[in-house]
Amino acid sequence: MSELKKLIRDIPDFPKKGILFKDITTILNDKKAFPSAIDQLAGLIADKDIDYVVAAESRGFIFGAALAYKLGCGFVPVRKPGKLPAKTYRHTYALEYGEDSLEIHQDAFPAGAKILILDDLLAIGGTASAMIELVKKLNGEITAIAFLIELTFLKGKEKLAGYPVYSLIKY
Repeated sequence: MSELKKLIRDIPDFPKKGILFKDITTILNDKKAFPSAIDQLAGLIADKDIDYVVAAESRGFIFGAALAYKLGCGFVPVRKPGKLPAKTYRHTYALEYGEDSLEIHQDAFPAGAKILILDDLLAIGGTASAMIELVKKLNGEITAIAFLIELTFLKGKEKLAGYPVYSLIKY
C-alpha cells in the first residue's frame, strides 16, 4: 500500500480552485502498481459474497471493471445522465464542489443481488451515497463499499454508516 501511496500525485486547484486533486493515473500507467492495487482491493473484501461490482464513471470504472474480472462477478456501470442507452433510475447528490447526478440501468441486476459499491476516492461521500440509493432502487443487497483512496479529514465515511466500508489508502 505504501508503494501505491508514493505514486499518487497531488494536483492543486483541480478541477476548481481550492481543491487538491489526487491523481491516480500514475498508478494506472504503472504495470506493477495497477495490478497490485486491484489485488489489494480484492484482498480487502475477500470474505464478502459479491455478485456485481457497481462503480461510477470515470475513474471508478477503471478499478470496478478490473476488480469485477478479478472477483469473477458482473460489472455495473453507473453513469452521468444521458449516457446509458436503456431505461434508468437517476439520483442527484452534492459534491464537495457542486452538484451532480448519476444513473443506473433499471435492469442492471436482479433483486437480491449482492453488491460491492466501488469508487476510486471517498471525499464527502456524495457519489457513494448516490450509488447506495440507486442500488436500493433495484433492491440490491450492499455487502460492502470500497475505495482506493479515502480522504479521512472530510468524514465521508460518516454518510455511509450502516455499511462495511473499506479503503486501501488513507489521507
